[in-house]
Amino acid sequence: MILLTGYSFWVVWIASYLAMTRCSRVARHCEVRSNPYKLFILIIFITPLFSCGHKQSSHQSLQEPICEDTLKYAKGFSVKHCKGYTCVSVFNPLNNHQLYEKYYLCKNAETKTPNDGIKVLIPLKTIAVTSCTHFEFLDLIGEIDKITGVCEPKRIYNSKILQKINAGKIVDLGDSFNIGFEKLLGLKPDAVMMSGFAQQDENSFRIARTGLVVIYNNEWMENNLLARAEWIKFVAAFFDKSAKAGNIFDEIEKKYLEVSTLAKNVTYKPTILTGNDFRGTWYVPGGRSYAGELYEKAGGNYFYRNDTTTGSIPLSMETALKNFADADVWLWCTMNSMQELKSMNERYALFKAFKTENVYHNMKRSTPSGGNDYWESAVARPDIILQDVIKVLHPELLPDYELFYLEKLK
Repeated sequence: MILLTGYSFWVVWIASYLAMTRCSRVARHCEVRSNPYKLFILIIFITPLFSCGHKQSSHQSLQEPICEDTLKYAKGFSVKHCKGYTCVSVFNPLNNHQLYEKYYLCKNAETKTPNDGIKVLIPLKTIAVTSCTHFEFLDLIGEIDKITGVCEPKRIYNSKILQKINAGKIVDLGDSFNIGFEKLLGLKPDAVMMSGFAQQDENSFRIARTGLVVIYNNEWMENNLLARAEWIKFVAAFFDKSAKAGNIFDEIEKKYLEVSTLAKNVTYKPTILTGNDFRGTWYVPGGRSYAGELYEKAGGNYFYRNDTTTGSIPLSMETALKNFADADVWLWCTMNSMQELKSMNERYALFKAFKTENVYHNMKRSTPSGGNDYWESAVARPDIILQDVIKVLHPELLPDYELFYLEKLK
C-alpha cells in the first residue's frame, strides 16, 4: 500500500475521479468545462502545486557568494566561493560570453548544491585529459600524477606522462574527436577534461550521458596570452589548489610584464610573416588575437596590427605574397628545413625572409613521433614565448638568452 500525503493525495484523487467516470475522454473534458464547481475544485488543488515547485526552484539557486576569485585577464570562466561549495562557471567569449557550463565543487558528498549545474567532489583523484594543452597546468600545480587517460600518446611531449604510458599506468583513449568509449568507461575517472568546441557534439554528449563529469577547459578561446595562462586557476579549483595556482600565475605574469618592457621603446620594428600555406589557404593571426598582441609586445611590425579580428584570417598565396613578400622575419613555419620548405611550394622562395634564411619553426622541443612542447607548455608560459620572439626580432635585447620553443630552419 502506498501512503500519499499533502498535494500528492489530491493529485491522485482528482486523476482517479476523472478516470472512473463513465464518460468518454471527450465527454469528461466537456463535463469539467461545463461544470464550474468541478473546475473550481481542480484549480484550488492544482495551483498550489505550481507555487510550491517555484519556491523549491528558487531555493536551489546559487547562494550569495562569500567571495570571488579575482581574474585579471581571463574572460571565459569565474570562480565564486559560497557557503559549503564553490561555483565555477565557464563562458563562451566567442558567443557574447554566454554560459557554457556550471560546476559546483564541494568536499563532502552530502553537501547540498543548486541543481542548475554539475556537482563535483574535490579534490579530484583521477582525471582523463583529451588535450595536450592542459598538461602544463596540471604539471605546474603538482597534479600530473592524477592523469589516468590521454588521447594520441604519439603527440605527447611531457616525459612524465610518456613514462606512465609506457609503464601502463595511463590508458590510451585514442583520437580526441573520437574517444575510445569502452576504455573510458572502464577507466572511470573522476572527471574528463576536454576542450569545448561544440557543447553538444556527439563525443562529449555520449560521455556526459554516462554520468562522467565533463570539464570544459576553453583556454583556447581567449585572445590574450596572459588570459590563456590564467586558466591555471580554473584547473586548480578542481584540485582545491586555488591559492597555489594564484601564486604561480602571479610569478608568470610578473616575468611577462618585465620582459614586455624590453622592446617597448625600440625604434626599428622588423616586419613579420607567420605560418604557411595549408591546402590552398594561408592562415594568419588577426590583429586582436593573442599572436597579434605578442608581435606588438615583442617590438614587431605586423601587417594586420590594426585589424580587429580575434581569430585567424584566411589568405590565398597571392594575397600572402602581396602583403608579406618583403617581411624581414618568418615565424611559426611548419617545415624543418629550408630545402623542405622550398620543396613544398616553389613560390615560398619569393619571400624576402626565405631569401635571407630568416625563417623559424616552433619544433625545437619535439619528439620523433610528433610530440611538440610548444603545443603543451607554451599556453601556460607566455613569458617564455615573448622572450623567444624578442630574441628573434631584437637579439641585442636578450644577448644571453637561448631560444626555448623557436628554432631557425637549417
